[in-house]
Amino acid sequence: MPIQPLLDAATAAANLADIRPPFSPQEARVEANRCLFCYDAPCIKACPTGIDIPTFIRKITTDNLTGAARTILEANVLGASCARVCPTQVLCEGACVMLDLEKQPIQIGRLQRHATDHVAARGIDVLQPPGPKNGHSVAVLGAGPAGLGCAAELARLGYAVTVYDKKPAGGGLNTYGIAYYKMRPEVSLDEVRMIERLGVTFRYGVDVRRDLTAADLQRDHHAVFVGIGLGGANRLGIPGEDLPEVVDALEFIEWIHTRPLADVPVGRRVAVLGCGNTAIDAVTQAKRLGAEEATIVYRRGAAEMSAYAFEYELAKTDGAAFLFDAAPVEVLAQDGHVAALRLAKTASHDGRVAIVPGSEWTIPCDLVLKAVGQEKQAGLLTRLFPGLNLDARGRVEHDPATMQTSLPAVFVGGDAASGGREVVNAVAEGTKAARGIHALLAGDSVRGPVQPSRLGMPDGATGSGFDQPIRVHELEAALKRG
Repeated sequence: MPIQPLLDAATAAANLADIRPPFSPQEARVEANRCLFCYDAPCIKACPTGIDIPTFIRKITTDNLTGAARTILEANVLGASCARVCPTQVLCEGACVMLDLEKQPIQIGRLQRHATDHVAARGIDVLQPPGPKNGHSVAVLGAGPAGLGCAAELARLGYAVTVYDKKPAGGGLNTYGIAYYKMRPEVSLDEVRMIERLGVTFRYGVDVRRDLTAADLQRDHHAVFVGIGLGGANRLGIPGEDLPEVVDALEFIEWIHTRPLADVPVGRRVAVLGCGNTAIDAVTQAKRLGAEEATIVYRRGAAEMSAYAFEYELAKTDGAAFLFDAAPVEVLAQDGHVAALRLAKTASHDGRVAIVPGSEWTIPCDLVLKAVGQEKQAGLLTRLFPGLNLDARGRVEHDPATMQTSLPAVFVGGDAASGGREVVNAVAEGTKAARGIHALLAGDSVRGPVQPSRLGMPDGATGSGFDQPIRVHELEAALKRG
């Protein structure tokens, strides 16, 4: 039978409440005063946008929250979103010296939220107003984190910027695809309004597949930034995939962001296919919306899942189950609706996964959520920009320092360039692309971010994660491998 909402509004709101609630002023001061304000701080090198973390935390210790927010937002215009959604455990907090000294890093993400919430709640604009227009126009395709990072930086450099997006509002996955208990869409929409106040124009409801051509963009703009992200979920290629209760995980998450919580339908028995961070967001929210059973089905073993360990632990705490080394082979129907999922055991040989013959079994379910990766936009990009070079994985080839593509006036960032990384990486790539565009059109370069805590370093005060972010868990894994 069709899936239905399972909870009343009050219960749904309580279950999906903020997983990391904001600090009180006293809690923020106490936490900020734990910071050692390191010289050449490793947390800066682990932040892809190069936020001067010791500086903003020091300002919190003196109750200068507006100054703290300015330090954050000048480096990362989506600092409020990133405070909530960044995997800080593997970025800034993972590099924190206090993690080694006291086994408890400074809670950088919550302190960042404390500062950015302060200015957002009071309507304080901390970004410098843009300078005079320089006569150049740039198109930004996609109003997600990469596009917003690029648009904000370009506006501050004096460009006329138009952002095109097919959704009715900006923010991309920050508005439509983040777990509700991590961030409300209002936070992302407030950031979009802040960027609008820099003079950026947003045109919504524009589908680049249908409404724009390369000739249009070349006629109206001097350069183009491509930040359209990835496409829909990959096809499973199994019988029953087109039943109405087989849904993309990101579409399910979008329901939560665009409907009253009490109106979001969910199955009583939910199967989520895949084991990345989107799968974890989907299975956890399904449980919190009233699913009696919610199970992750993953064709490889636990050691090979792409979800972060802390996300995995959260899902288990919420009661999600995990079936590893299992793959779907058919979605079974009853009266035209999902009734069960037929699975088979898998085995890996030389990195390839194969079905084990004769190992099939069936689990009951009434909702199947697909989180098995998203399609690349290769076809769209090559149609829109003939001559654009893509790599074997469908990512746009580019100069990592400037984000310039094989077409000199076309730049790229976010998932179209990386294949899928964090929000903060996308913001950094958009900012780098804006500076690359500035170098192309104005012949000027922009330094930074400048880090006062690195003054006197042999390579200068601009070294930070913006140039080449470190990821501590990856470095540690490399060291273990020798």
